[in-house]
Amino acid sequence: MKTKVLMVCLGNICRSPLAEGILKSKVDLKKIDVSSAGTGGWHVGDLPDPRSIAIAKKNGIDITDQRGKQFSTYDFEIYDYIFVMDNSNYNDVIKLATSEDEKQKVQLILEEIFPGEKVDVPDPYYGGDQGFENVYKMLDEACEKIAKRL
Repeated sequence: MKTKVLMVCLGNICRSPLAEGILKSKVDLKKIDVSSAGTGGWHVGDLPDPRSIAIAKKNGIDITDQRGKQFSTYDFEIYDYIFVMDNSNYNDVIKLATSEDEKQKVQLILEEIFPGEKVDVPDPYYGGDQGFENVYKMLDEACEKIAKRL
């Protein structure tokens, strides 16, 4: 049975699609399934932000097959690990959990590189291209650790 990992951000067009693509590039997809979602539903069915697509492509990753989806309580049943991009996403997802087991699945993704510090992946949506570059580097480092652990 495959290990299932979900990446979650606010709109599912910037950070979580990048995290999904990066982790997919680092794991055996026959053993690990990676997806992403947003806590909000504004971008359901949409492609990732063009700047996320561009930074992924610059690093040899194609995320144009992804479409936005909204996180649901059903995701707790499907996924073994739920990595959220920031503390706001964490709080939104935890509010939907109905058991301690579900809560244990949720973790800030940057806990991988900054344990115990509750560091957010900054939302690059309103920033320039450099924001996407910085987010890519953070997620790449975190996903490297996640991939080794899985």
